[in-house]
Amino acid sequence: MQYIQGNNRNQAVLFPKCLDELVDQDNEVRIIDLFVESIKLEDFKFIIKSNTEGRPAYDPKDLLKLYIYGYLNSMRSSRVLEKECHRNTEVMWLFKDLTPDHNTISNFRRDNEKAIRKVFQYTVSIAKMFDLIGGKLIAGGSTKLRAQNSKKNNYNPKKIERHLAYINAKLDEYNEALKTADQDNKAILENQIAKQENRKQFYNNLTDQLEQSGEVQISTSDPESRQLITRNNITEVGYNVQSTVDATHCIPVDYKVTNENDSKAMGGMLRRAKVIIGNSDFTALYDKGYHTGSELKTACTMGVNPMVAIPGVSSFAPDPCYNYDQFIYDENNDTFTCPQGQNLSTNGQWYKRNTGRSTYKVKHYKTNKCQSCPVKDLCTKNANGRLLERSEYAPYIEQNKHNIDAYPETFKKRQEIVEHPYGIIKRQWGFNYIMTKKTIKRASADVGLIFTAFNLRRLINIIGKNEFKKYLGGLILSAFGLKTLNRSIRSNMLPLIFHPISPYSQIKVA
Repeated sequence: MQYIQGNNRNQAVLFPKCLDELVDQDNEVRIIDLFVESIKLEDFKFIIKSNTEGRPAYDPKDLLKLYIYGYLNSMRSSRVLEKECHRNTEVMWLFKDLTPDHNTISNFRRDNEKAIRKVFQYTVSIAKMFDLIGGKLIAGGSTKLRAQNSKKNNYNPKKIERHLAYINAKLDEYNEALKTADQDNKAILENQIAKQENRKQFYNNLTDQLEQSGEVQISTSDPESRQLITRNNITEVGYNVQSTVDATHCIPVDYKVTNENDSKAMGGMLRRAKVIIGNSDFTALYDKGYHTGSELKTACTMGVNPMVAIPGVSSFAPDPCYNYDQFIYDENNDTFTCPQGQNLSTNGQWYKRNTGRSTYKVKHYKTNKCQSCPVKDLCTKNANGRLLERSEYAPYIEQNKHNIDAYPETFKKRQEIVEHPYGIIKRQWGFNYIMTKKTIKRASADVGLIFTAFNLRRLINIIGKNEFKKYLGGLILSAFGLKTLNRSIRSNMLPLIFHPISPYSQIKVA
């Protein structure tokens, strides 16, 4: 039986192929090359080696190309990227056969969080240039990415207290046994006592750190990571990534890495979205984790139309017919009317309410008719009668409910908009954890490259490879001119410039 035969490994090749011939013209690695070459390095402020002694530094553009290629192909490890520089022909072409070590590659990501954010913003500006950002409907959400810190190395006061109690019990046991131990066992017990004393000192130091910082937990591997609830009662030590996604093509326009929950995140993300979009005339969709009165106030005062899912009521009347939402509020008279037709009034005084996460003011509403009401037992268990509270943020909470009731179909789109990027990033690409270690700043660099790669993928898919290459080629020509470009960039661009349907085919090259 005959098979297809390969070439003889020992046979000499008269005319070997150059690197450029090994990469097809429609290969997306050429788009990465044009995309990075189209940026002005001085505007992005990459941190590069500035001293003239020793070996010269790598061009930040080359390292950025390597990272974008890696993230687009599910490779984030600096060691993996180092290997690819030696064996991957696409990387060899893109990186011009350079072979940096993994420390150089890793340090670039570590030191350039702000510059990476600007690269992401650059992808958003390109999307806006192609009218891919509608700016009328956005959705916000968050996802938890696991940090390089195990649950075992995350501590809170209760956990530390349990460990100390166990250690003290062991020390008592060893000290008691030491009194009757022979010479051989005495040495073993003293060694165990010293070991437990060291552990005790470690936990005492953690207690001191918590007291000095005012934090409620501490992580020893990645100090700024926190134990967060991922779903139901399942927790994970990680970071909370906030994102804002435009509804037109599900393109993220903003991101932020935090180690806190969602309750206070919406206001800041909307302020940033206003700057990015250029106005506040848009509708913002969020889930119930963002339903906080102060954040709704921020949204409404900005002119944004919020639609935030309403969480379930935490306390109910004995009979659902007498729940809080069955009482009608009269704004003119500042009173509530109960289902029995009685008015609940207020003395006008504001009272402070502390929920643990925030402090706000409320008014109390009640009536003396409760004592003689025939359905009192159905309405409240309070012996003094029903007491209603109205928050200072109630007008904004009611406005949010009105928006949802008026446009229920719009509100249903939240999940399909904001979860689209997360689904691809976490499920398809497998990026469900933070690659970097230590500090939110480094985690932000990792997340910034993830969202940059995602936006580039969306731009390539929506615009098309050829049109996107023509656009990037035009940017390079207008910014730098063909004379200033090196030979490899020229060879990459010339087929675009002189393509018969290219908008730049009329450009005269000196």
